[in-house]
Amino acid sequence: MASISLDGVGKIYPNGFEAVKNLDLHIEDGELLVVVGPSGCGKTSVLRMIAGLESVTSGTIRIGDEVVNDVSPKDRDIAMIFQSYALYPNMNVAQNIGFALRMKKFSKVEIDRRVKAAAAVLGITDWLGQKPTQLSGGQRQRVAMGRAIVREPSAFLMDEPLSNLDAKLRVQMRAEVARVQKRIGVATLFVTHDQTEAMTLGHRVAVLRSGVLQQCDTPQVLYDRPVNIFVAGFIGSPAMNLLESALSSDGTILTIGSQTIKLPSSLVSTRPGLKRFAGQRLVAGIRPEDLSVATGDQTKATLNCDVELVEALGSELLVHFRTDAKIVSADAPLNAKGDEVSDLDDGSAESDCVARVDPRNVVRAGERTSLEFSCDRLEFFDPSSGLAIWE
Repeated sequence: MASISLDGVGKIYPNGFEAVKNLDLHIEDGELLVVVGPSGCGKTSVLRMIAGLESVTSGTIRIGDEVVNDVSPKDRDIAMIFQSYALYPNMNVAQNIGFALRMKKFSKVEIDRRVKAAAAVLGITDWLGQKPTQLSGGQRQRVAMGRAIVREPSAFLMDEPLSNLDAKLRVQMRAEVARVQKRIGVATLFVTHDQTEAMTLGHRVAVLRSGVLQQCDTPQVLYDRPVNIFVAGFIGSPAMNLLESALSSDGTILTIGSQTIKLPSSLVSTRPGLKRFAGQRLVAGIRPEDLSVATGDQTKATLNCDVELVEALGSELLVHFRTDAKIVSADAPLNAKGDEVSDLDDGSAESDCVARVDPRNVVRAGERTSLEFSCDRLEFFDPSSGLAIWE
């Protein structure tokens, strides 16, 4: 077993494209770390560099105590699970799982032992005599996992292994991956673009954007204390509502569009950094699940809005609404340091916000309504850097 460490790792491709920039990342032995981000953010390049399938332009990669920058992929003692199952159609499940062991000249007795042990872990013992064409997508992915497990590697690398499965099967396989990883207990790097997958699977989650690590922490910390606008908008589904706002000169009144909200002293005291923005613009964020249809609760703030669309999902309603405040994009441009630069003048009143509310509420599209929320659920961001405002 081994940990994986990346110190100042960068990747520049021959065409000049810088895919990864000065990345520091550490995966503990036994930890499942998920790297997540939009397409083109560099997450697959990170995985391929660890695997040895791409060279490292700068920095150091260690597996355990060994620097592996110049070590060939076959000598890195890692196993990969890909998006495509890549199973041999002419071999049955047992032969597919044991193929790598046969190539390494393991004895038949040892191959049989390892194949049966891996099959037991994955619950696929009954399929060992079947061909891949007789299996469903989820079953094939289990076989691909078995092929990796049977090697008993120091670390696992998983490149969007569930993306070819339908929605229901993906949920089932997420639980399966978590269960198997916990049982075998090796360092695992899981790459995905699906933030729900990242949040449900990862012991920690690393959020990448344009090759730059934005934040790496537990799923709950990413959700509760995003470091910048991008993480706030990327983590959570539906995404956090981000609105152009302003603080009064004494820092106690928040203005959102034409509406004002009195901020409780407890909130101001827990975010002393807000004092720097007294009399200035800033970005206020509120998650859809922290909004509810107003009941007249005097302890909560109220936001009046126009309902554009209501999606009834059975267990909840997604209420799409608009205010007269401009929406701030979570995809603000980056400056030379890799920080966000949010130009509030680029906000668009044409975009809508979302509230996730109790389905027993009566909310209709085309009507005006009031939503309420606790002010302590608000997040605040610097419009110049995009960074969260706390200290």
